[in-house]
Amino acid sequence: MSILEITRVSKTFAGANGGTIALQATDLSVRENDFITILGPSGCGKSTLLRMVAGLDTPTTGSIELDGRPVTAPGADRGMVFQSYTLFPWLTVLQNVCFGLREKGMALAQQHATALQFIAKVGLKGFESHFPKQLSGGMQQRTALARALANNPRILLMDEPFGALDHQTRELMQELLLGIWEAERKTVLFVTHDIDEAIFMANRVAVFSARPGRIKSEFAVDFPHPRHYTIKTSPEFMAIKAQLTEEIRAESMASAEH
Repeated sequence: MSILEITRVSKTFAGANGGTIALQATDLSVRENDFITILGPSGCGKSTLLRMVAGLDTPTTGSIELDGRPVTAPGADRGMVFQSYTLFPWLTVLQNVCFGLREKGMALAQQHATALQFIAKVGLKGFESHFPKQLSGGMQQRTALARALANNPRILLMDEPFGALDHQTRELMQELLLGIWEAERKTVLFVTHDIDEAIFMANRVAVFSARPGRIKSEFAVDFPHPRHYTIKTSPEFMAIKAQLTEEIRAESMASAEH
């Protein structure tokens, strides 16, 4: 069953000569428990689309509906994780994860019980009293992920969340997120420019064209769960990677020529 419908959505930012077209009219249907990665060259509008789903930007044309209701503003039904570490530096890990729960008016004891559950899920048990400056980049993103999940959103929106991490930490975070997704069965929309990451994480990869972008094709990824990083060296994985590499290479070259 589809829970998110993106229909003919485009975005033009105001400016001289008619402004800048960031996103051409594009469509995407997201089903319950989907893990969709959005893959494309830099500057093609991937993050713009995600921000509109989050309610942080408004489409120029088209409509976005979550559970049949128009998206017009940010809401607790969408959990957002950015590439930058968007934690409150003056709050501890526990307080950061509790933030959205407190805004909902949840009782303090229930806040703590819920937050501690997700802090443990992301592997940060024992770090509840630490402040962000005392954490590595990977640990800060684990905290941001726990905060988003604790609010129990209908859909998790992730904008290159592992892009600032070193290669080894990035791969560990991919496995962590997949493990949580397999357990929680959340619906995820995940923006990345990394082809390996896009294939490994997703059950569907949506490929963006060059700027001004649109979703030009989709690839199904049918590897079973739980997934282990060793599938990245399998012939099946490499075949999908070769197809996607050609798609992205062609779009990147078109973007450079443009």
